[in-house]
Amino acid sequence: MPFHSFVQDGEGWKTLEEKRVYSSPFMQVQEMKVQTPTRPQGAHWTVVHRKAACVVVPVLENGDFLLIRQERVPVRQALWEFPAGQIDVEEGDFDRSVARNGVREMQEETGYELAPGFEIIRMGHFFTSPGMTDEVCHLMLARGVTPSPKGTQHDKEEAITECRAVSPSKLKEMIGEGRICDANSLAAFARMVAMGLL
Repeated sequence: MPFHSFVQDGEGWKTLEEKRVYSSPFMQVQEMKVQTPTRPQGAHWTVVHRKAACVVVPVLENGDFLLIRQERVPVRQALWEFPAGQIDVEEGDFDRSVARNGVREMQEETGYELAPGFEIIRMGHFFTSPGMTDEVCHLMLARGVTPSPKGTQHDKEEAITECRAVSPSKLKEMIGEGRICDANSLAAFARMVAMGLL
């Protein structure tokens, strides 16, 4: 069973077989046979199911962006990125869950919270790696954030080593030089540019 219902069979698509081969609180791995519009006999695929996630782009009053530097074990690097996390869905209200989880992740990872007069801009979603996972990531811009009296509250599995404010020009420079290279942050940047928010 998937972690979310965002991806479902539709016209020309049908799950013919599925077998769970691994499960944890964070993901499930299934061997599947899926009928597609061009493959009615079915295509065999290994699919990693993950919860939906949210990426938040925090923007300070002066227009600077907040980035965190986080150790990422699979790639053996500490990466500069926007705060993000998986979404815990509240009963019957997915949109509200996205916003609440995004704001919570931002506060926990950066130590900043929404300031009076803040603005939340939803920037749609993207699929993080659709060749192997159904993980969908929702993007939001949080304009008007301020230091929180609570400070940071990092998850025990996380290793966030730094939080830094960068100007829009510095953000572009870091992306151009490959110093920001995670899909979440690059997708958020691309969506901001496409929507005229940067």
